[in-house]
Amino acid sequence: MIGIDLERWRDPVSFIESGLHNPETQQLFVLTEAEKLFVRYAFKLTPDGRLQYPELLFSGPKKSGKTAFGAMLIIYVIVALGGRYAEGYCAANDFEQSQGRVFQAICRILHASPLFADDVAITANKITFASTGSTITALANDYTGSAGANPTITVFDELWGYQSERSNRLFDEMVPPPTRKIAVRLTVTYAGYTGESTLLEGLYNRGKAGEEVAPDLYASGPLLMFWTQKFTAPWQTEDWRGQMREQLRPNAYLRLIENQWVSSETSFIELAWWDACVDPKARPVLEDRNLYVYVGIDASVKHDATAIVACSYDRQTKAVRLVTHRTFQPSPDDPLDFENTIEATILDLARRFRVHEVRFDPYQMQASAQRLTARGIPMVEYPQTVGGLTEASNNLYELIKGRNLVVYPDDDMRLAISRAVAVESARGWKISKTVQTHKIDIVIALGLAALGAVGAAAKKPPMIVDPSVLQRSAMIRRDRGFGFDHGYIYDHGGGHGVELNMLQQRALLRGR
Repeated sequence: MIGIDLERWRDPVSFIESGLHNPETQQLFVLTEAEKLFVRYAFKLTPDGRLQYPELLFSGPKKSGKTAFGAMLIIYVIVALGGRYAEGYCAANDFEQSQGRVFQAICRILHASPLFADDVAITANKITFASTGSTITALANDYTGSAGANPTITVFDELWGYQSERSNRLFDEMVPPPTRKIAVRLTVTYAGYTGESTLLEGLYNRGKAGEEVAPDLYASGPLLMFWTQKFTAPWQTEDWRGQMREQLRPNAYLRLIENQWVSSETSFIELAWWDACVDPKARPVLEDRNLYVYVGIDASVKHDATAIVACSYDRQTKAVRLVTHRTFQPSPDDPLDFENTIEATILDLARRFRVHEVRFDPYQMQASAQRLTARGIPMVEYPQTVGGLTEASNNLYELIKGRNLVVYPDDDMRLAISRAVAVESARGWKISKTVQTHKIDIVIALGLAALGAVGAAAKKPPMIVDPSVLQRSAMIRRDRGFGFDHGYIYDHGGGHGVELNMLQQRALLRGR
C-alpha cells in the first residue's frame, strides 16, 4: 500500500469505491445511498479526534448486503483510521465456528482488490497487513479467549443470534476501549425475536429512543443506528418480495424481509390449509399387504400422550397419505406399558401392511426398539434434536401448505393441528405447544412419518416379495450368498446390493 493517499481515503465512500473490489464481479464496489448516508455520519470525529459514535448498528432486510458492508467497514477502519498495529475482530455467534461470514467476506475482498495484493498475509483465522502491522482476527465465541484484547473495531454479524450467556460476555468484553481514539463496535443484522434476542433488542430500543437525524437513522448518545424496513439494494425487487412471501412462513417473512421484530411463537399452519388436505371420503386403511407404510412414533411414559402414525407415498398423485393412527394416554398413576401398547401396535401394523421404516426418538424407546428390531421391524433412530425437529416440521409444513398431504377426517387430529405452534430459535424451528395440557403428539408423529414417506419418493418403488421367498429367506441368506432386508432381496455377491425382480426371486428358489 506504499504511496496511497490516506488523507483522501479518510472519506469512507472514496476509500470503498476507489479501493475495494467485489469478488463476484471483480469491479469496484458501489455503495447504496443508505450505506453512504450511514458511513458519513458513522465516522465523524470529535474535536479531540475520537469517533463521535463508538457504537454503530446497521440493520436492513435480508439480502441488503449487510455482511459485505460490515467487511468493507472493518477494512476501512483498520487501513484508513486505525494507524499502526490496529486490531480488528470479527466475532462469531452461538451457531458459527471461529470463522464467521464477515471474516470470510473480508478475505475474499482483499484477494480481489489489487491494492492489497502484496500487503496482506491471510491465514485460517488472521489477516496481517505488512505495512502497518495491523491485524484482523476471526474471534471464536469464547469471551475468555478475547480477554485483554485492545480492539480498534469489532464486528458482530446477525446479533439476533447472540442469545447465550457466553455471547453476552463476549459482547461486553469487546466494548470499545478508551485507550484508543479510534475504537468502535459495529453490529450488522436484521430483526430478532422479542424477549429472546436481548442484546440486539437493547440496542434497538436505545436507538429508537434517540433523535432521528435522517430518514431511518437514529442518534442516541454514543450510539448511531440505521434501521430500515425499506429495500435499499437494487436486487431487492418487489417480485423478489412476492416470492419470499410465498416461500417463507409468516413470521419468518416479517422478520427477514420486512425487518420487523416478531415473537418466536406463531401458529404452525393456517387451519384452512389443513382442511384443504382432508378428503371427506377417506377412511383409515384397515389392511393392505401390498402397501408400504412409514411409521412415526412420539412416545411418553407418564405425562404426554403417545402417538403412532402410519403414512404412505402415492406415486401417482405424488402425495403423502395418512394410512392410520393411534394414540395412548398415560398418567403418573398409570404409566404406559410400552410392550403391550406401542410394540403390540407396531407388530400389528407389520401384519397388516409392509412397514418400511419406523422413526422413533431413542430417548424413551431404546429397549422397545431393540425388541422390535429382533422381530424384524426396521427401526430408525430419529432423535428429537432441534435440527431433526426442524427438518420434520418444515417438511410437514410444506406438505400441508402445498396440499401434498391427504388425510381422512379426524376431529382430534384437527384440534391438535390447531393447537400446534411453530417455535423459532437461532438454530431452527420446531412444532410445539403454548399450553402444557394441549396434546400435539399426533402432529409430531405425523411429521416423522411424513418425512419417511417423502424420503421414499426419491427412491425406486419397493418390490413386492413373493411370500414363499420370505419363508425361505434364511436359507437364501445362508446357502446362496443373498440377503433379505425388510421386503427386499439383495444380491450381495460382489457387494453391489442389486434388487432382484420377482422372476429372479422365483428362479432362485427353483435353483436356476
